[in-house]
Amino acid sequence: MRSWEELRQVCEQCQKCELGASRTNLVFGDGNPNAEIMFVGEGPGQQEDLTGTPFVGPAGQLLDRMLEIIDLDRTKYYIANIVKCRPPRNRDPLAGEQDACIDYLREQVKLVRPKIIVCLGRIAAMRLISPDYRITREHGQWVQRSGFWMTAIYHPSALLRDESKRPETFDDLISIREKIKEVCERTC
Repeated sequence: MRSWEELRQVCEQCQKCELGASRTNLVFGDGNPNAEIMFVGEGPGQQEDLTGTPFVGPAGQLLDRMLEIIDLDRTKYYIANIVKCRPPRNRDPLAGEQDACIDYLREQVKLVRPKIIVCLGRIAAMRLISPDYRITREHGQWVQRSGFWMTAIYHPSALLRDESKRPETFDDLISIREKIKEVCERTC
C-alpha cells in the first residue's frame, strides 16, 4: 500500500482521463487522515479547483455549518471525492472519469480506515453503496459494506438549490451522530 505522500504524487501526475488536463489543482482530500468517519462527494467545483481543497465553496461552507450541528469539524473527519479533478461546468463526473479515479479513493479509504462512510449526494451513493441508489428514497438509511457503515445524505449543493430538503437532512445528521456514538471510539 502506498503512503499518503506517494498516493498524492501519483494523483498529481494522473492523466487517465480528460479532467487531468483541464484542472487548475488536484483536489486530493482534506481532514484527519486517521478519522473514524469519512465523507465522500462526487467531484470538485470551481472553488475547490482553485484552492486544491475539497468542499470550500458555498456547498462546502453549508456542509461545515451542517456538521457543526453534530459537533464535527475537519479535525474529526476526512473528506474526499470520487474524482479528484473538476468536471467542466460542474457537471456530474462521467462513468469513465469515475472509473479512472475510483482506485485512488479506495486507497484513501484503506489509509484512513474509517468505521463510517457518508456519501454526499446520489453520484457518490450510486458508486459506493448501490448502482441503483435513489437518494430521495434512501437517504439516511444505513447499510454495512465491506466492514464499513455507510449512508448517504443530500449533497450540500442540492440543499442550496432546494431548501425544502433541509429538515430531512437534519434528521439524517442526527442519525449520523447516533451512529458515531454507537460505533466510534475516538470521535464522540
